[in-house]
Amino acid sequence: MELGEVRAIVTGGARGLGLCFATELARAGAKVAVGDLDEQGLRQLVSDAERFGAKVTALKLDVTQEGSVSEFVHRTAEEFEGINLLVNNAGVLRDGVIAQPADGWIKKLPTAQWKQVLDVNLTGPFFMTREVLTEIFKRETSPAVIVNISSVTRAGNPGQSNYSASKAGLDALTRTWALELARFGIRVGGIAPGVINTPILEGISEDAMKHLLTLIPLGRIGKPHEIWLALKFIVECDFFTGRTIDVDGGSMF
Repeated sequence: MELGEVRAIVTGGARGLGLCFATELARAGAKVAVGDLDEQGLRQLVSDAERFGAKVTALKLDVTQEGSVSEFVHRTAEEFEGINLLVNNAGVLRDGVIAQPADGWIKKLPTAQWKQVLDVNLTGPFFMTREVLTEIFKRETSPAVIVNISSVTRAGNPGQSNYSASKAGLDALTRTWALELARFGIRVGGIAPGVINTPILEGISEDAMKHLLTLIPLGRIGKPHEIWLALKFIVECDFFTGRTIDVDGGSMF
């Protein structure tokens, strides 16, 4: 698929990787709708896009709420006369070990903390993909592409039971949906970033960062643009489907 032909939805696009994806797609001539809970960030994105002569549609979106998802997708499909790219990027971190002794009591990972991460990172992509597919089938806008943003920690990482489980589940959905949808001309791929220079790293200690760098053979954290290059490849390579690409500097997680 040529980038200039793309009519895209990017979730979690007000900052970080999503912001990079939306900006680069718009620069390439794609129609882009960005959804996020960060309304101030969305306004800034629209303003920045206008400065380089591109138009981005930005609307508040809660991927955990079916009504919000349905309204957002339908409105975008009406405006763009169809959708042919969905980037399931929205995600949250709520880290903590499942249980550990702490000064005479047992500290447990709160159920709410578990559910929030699964709701955003796994159920959100399910809601989004289901609604986008409905519009694709209704409007017959295939070929189309769905890209799920996973993580190298999907294989398991201490203190991230919820996050790792959500990203492993997203990998399984990538493969399952690719097998289900290929006959309709719809490709599904995933990207598993390593440690990337985004706002998610804000607040990380200097010692923790030094430790992270020891686990990356290339000796540095990644840049959002380097993840964009993986997304660009998936969109443009019509023979790619059903796989998740690791872009992690060779991380030893």
